[in-house]
Amino acid sequence: MKRLLIGLVLGLLIGAVGVAYFLGRPHTGNLPGAALRPPDANVGSAGTVTVAIDEKFFDALLGTIFQQLGSPQLKLSALQPSSPFQAAMFQNTCNNVVVLNQEGGNVKTSVRFTGGKIVAPLAFNGSYNVFAKCVQFKGTAKATVDLSFDSSKQTVFGSLNVEEVTLEDVNPLFNALVTAFVRQTINAQVNPFEVLRVSQLALSVPIKTTGGSLKAVVKDVRSEVQEGSLRLVLTYDFSAQKNSG
Repeated sequence: MKRLLIGLVLGLLIGAVGVAYFLGRPHTGNLPGAALRPPDANVGSAGTVTVAIDEKFFDALLGTIFQQLGSPQLKLSALQPSSPFQAAMFQNTCNNVVVLNQEGGNVKTSVRFTGGKIVAPLAFNGSYNVFAKCVQFKGTAKATVDLSFDSSKQTVFGSLNVEEVTLEDVNPLFNALVTAFVRQTINAQVNPFEVLRVSQLALSVPIKTTGGSLKAVVKDVRSEVQEGSLRLVLTYDFSAQKNSG
């Protein structure tokens, strides 16, 4: 989980042209597989299993990460494309990194299920080399999460989409560039990410009385965001096979 920043503009010229020059076109990484759809009227019928995940699960998970592993750091090894404004004197002192914090600016990094959406408030700080100047920044962001299911990989994937960024005490001249840097860093290092490997929920049960075995793999996953929880509906494809010999 990592990356978020930036709000206003220095002026349309540096804001638009500068972002394009230093970072290239924005990335819109596609999720593997197909986007998750809401459950249909047949949910709950034979062949389906429902998995519910609530906000407390993520509170405990994120709390453990921050307290026992430290703050996740998202770093771009190099800017794209390289720029003549990146003086060598700054290359070893400015990390070009976004650090996700447990909380900051009255915002706690978390996952929330509300309004039919998966929402991820984020707190962060970091540094970015802009015009041979190392800009130290901190701020908060609001992101949403899109989900997809790749049946070939038997995995539910997620993509973090940063929608709102609020920076604290950053010169307006650098706001647009820092925002673009944060968005690109998150997209490059976080998306897409694994949410659930449904292959771990596949079944292979020997039926001794018939001399064969029953197998079940997940063929479809639907999702429904309820207030405070996420409901995943897994539909199985069953098959049976007689033992050889």
